[in-house]
Amino acid sequence: MKKIEALVLDWAGTVVDYGSIAPTSIFVEAFKLAYDFELSLAEARIPMGMGKWDHISALGQLESVNTRWCAQFGEAMTTAQIDYIYETFMPLQKAKVAQRAAPIDGVLPVLQRLQTQGIKIGSCSGYPREIMTELEIASAEHGYRPDYCVASDDLNAGSRPGPWMALENVIKLGVSAVDCCVKVDDSVPGILEGLNAGMWTVGVALTGNAVGCSEQQWQALSTSEQSDLSRDAFSQLAGAGAHFVIASLTDIEPVLNEINARLARGERP
Repeated sequence: MKKIEALVLDWAGTVVDYGSIAPTSIFVEAFKLAYDFELSLAEARIPMGMGKWDHISALGQLESVNTRWCAQFGEAMTTAQIDYIYETFMPLQKAKVAQRAAPIDGVLPVLQRLQTQGIKIGSCSGYPREIMTELEIASAEHGYRPDYCVASDDLNAGSRPGPWMALENVIKLGVSAVDCCVKVDDSVPGILEGLNAGMWTVGVALTGNAVGCSEQQWQALSTSEQSDLSRDAFSQLAGAGAHFVIASLTDIEPVLNEINARLARGERP
């Protein structure tokens, strides 16, 4: 009988870095340092989940950004300018990522329980390898050590929303069938990655990019504000095609039970 053999987890906003704060703030800083260009945090979040060079390129194509960029520089963002912003971004992100490496409260015990049940923990990220190595080292000091990890530039084929990083986990972890794997992510490109790989997909709404608040910021919001942001986040990830959407990775176990029941009935993603 088929059952779940592995999870493929995103990092920032899913397992570590409540609110996916580290990457978004650095995009704003990198644009400012590289070209004295004002980028908002809301704009920085829109392509979140993509590889970081692709993320910068996508930001340049946003209508709001492109309009201001053309007004400031006289033409659309060039490849050379994307390269320079990326080069500016990398050392800033490398310095920042370890500060946000602690697992989100309650996540680590859940993952440890799943591992005792024989479920493997894979992972992938929009971070490039240079940054990912720093994050892996820092998160290991907090007790989080996934069984495998793929960075956005590890594979020649590319990264999200393509299926390649997720499928590389299937290969390296020795999963017997793709539909025995669950992709968990807080971003739309990450959900599309799982769907393109033929996996069950689970969106993480409240601790990640869809809300974009640190834990302290979230707790400071009114009940009404939390309700509005929660509704929008669940809708965004469900609209991307996620089979399930949960508030936090701490809520994953009932979902896995439901997926196992569906697998037992012969259902597929």
